[in-house]
Amino acid sequence: MPAPESLPLPPDARDRRIEELERSERALREQKKRDDERIQKLERDLTEVRRRLDQLLRLHYGRTKSEQISREQLELMLVGLPAVLKEPVVEVPAPKPAVPARPRQPRRALDDEHLPTRETVIEPVEVSADPQGWTRLGEERTSQLDFEPGKLFRHVIVRPRYVRREQFAIAPLPAQPIDKGMVGAGLLAWLLINKFVDHVPLHRTAAILRRQHGVEVPRNTLAGWKEQATELLRPIYRAMQAKLRKRTYLQVDETPTRYLDPEVKGKSELGYMWVYLDPGGEVLFQWSTGRAHDAPKEFLGEYRGILQVDGYVGYEALVRARGGAISLAHCWAHARREIKEALPGSSRAGAWLLRQIQAMYEIERDLREAKAGPALREAVRSSQTRTIVDRVFKAMIRLRARELPGNAMAKALDYCLERREGLSRFLRDGRIEIDSNLVENAIRPCALGRRNWLFIGHPEAGDRAAVFYSLMASCRLHGINPFDYLKDVFTRLPAAKITEVESFTPAEWAKRRV
Repeated sequence: MPAPESLPLPPDARDRRIEELERSERALREQKKRDDERIQKLERDLTEVRRRLDQLLRLHYGRTKSEQISREQLELMLVGLPAVLKEPVVEVPAPKPAVPARPRQPRRALDDEHLPTRETVIEPVEVSADPQGWTRLGEERTSQLDFEPGKLFRHVIVRPRYVRREQFAIAPLPAQPIDKGMVGAGLLAWLLINKFVDHVPLHRTAAILRRQHGVEVPRNTLAGWKEQATELLRPIYRAMQAKLRKRTYLQVDETPTRYLDPEVKGKSELGYMWVYLDPGGEVLFQWSTGRAHDAPKEFLGEYRGILQVDGYVGYEALVRARGGAISLAHCWAHARREIKEALPGSSRAGAWLLRQIQAMYEIERDLREAKAGPALREAVRSSQTRTIVDRVFKAMIRLRARELPGNAMAKALDYCLERREGLSRFLRDGRIEIDSNLVENAIRPCALGRRNWLFIGHPEAGDRAAVFYSLMASCRLHGINPFDYLKDVFTRLPAAKITEVESFTPAEWAKRRV
């Protein structure tokens, strides 16, 4: 039996059916387009992850230790990757249940009787003027634990007591770095150098004193000495900061440092040490619990001038906040690093750019060997380096037009082109360095110490560390032996007037030692 013929659709129904099919076809095309874009994005993300992983492996397994990468640098490298890569967090064990405190024992004096003893006798001025007219009755003895390189000893200050008729005389005790403390200037200097130059934690310092010198000094006693030394040195830090604000050219950098926040239990937080360097002057550290531009804004106060920085966008926010009072100079070392990291898989043009940048550095090396001043550097850069810089940026513009958006070389070129003004500023001012390597070198001891102490135990401890790191880095900048500097400061500063504080800054101290 033949199948019945299908009845034709009415015109209106047929038009609706055609519209539905067309809508379905458009929806499928749009969905395919979205899927293709998502696949392309995932492929770009995967390529970027592989590039950064390759960079990490090269840094971690590099030939020299200076090329290895720290955990904090890795965290900064991962910024901007897909959200699936969560920020790593250092877990800190939960605090143990509180144990009832033992009854507090009476404080015992240090067991230092076995150490070599040195005595310093201080006679009263009036007795020295007429020794025959006075009768000695006894003496006051003040014992301190002191240190000189390689030797711990007892320093006993002897103050004889005298009487004449109804008069009594005894020399005043010299001002001490810690009032009524049993620590001498040398031992206090050694303690701080152990902590902030050699990066030895306090519990290891206590073990060294016990094992090598037979003296038991509790860790909390060492911590108390360190905190009191901070307050003694803080006026020097403020004098250095006031002097720094008057400069018109500084280099600035920051390094991540983890700390324990009492209000956040079970994990560490990420803070930052900011570093400000006046080439030929001082180095100052500033502790901050965040990376926003508020920290340098507060530290610099009314500073007006040029800041040489890396590519962190927070500095741009600082410039906007200061309404043009600050200008930025950027770092060619960072620009070169961006291009070098994008080289694998890129064209030969990237290697050509690196050769051009190397030619700029060779000119700077010749100027440094000739000990050229700002005027000569500006003249040589104008006649020689400017041609290279112009050629490099023209090539970057042409290369960027040929690179696909989002690949490594395109990002490196964008980094440089967006900072063209800052990268060219050193050509017009002979004071400005070609890069910010000076401040990066100054910040390196803090990064090395972080491998030993891992994190700062309390936000306030970060502020104290900034004071010590500032003095130690400035001593290094001026070629000063930090032990000699601190011992002299702890000896003379307690009796100094407030108007004399600036003479204790490393820069001024170095001038007096020449």
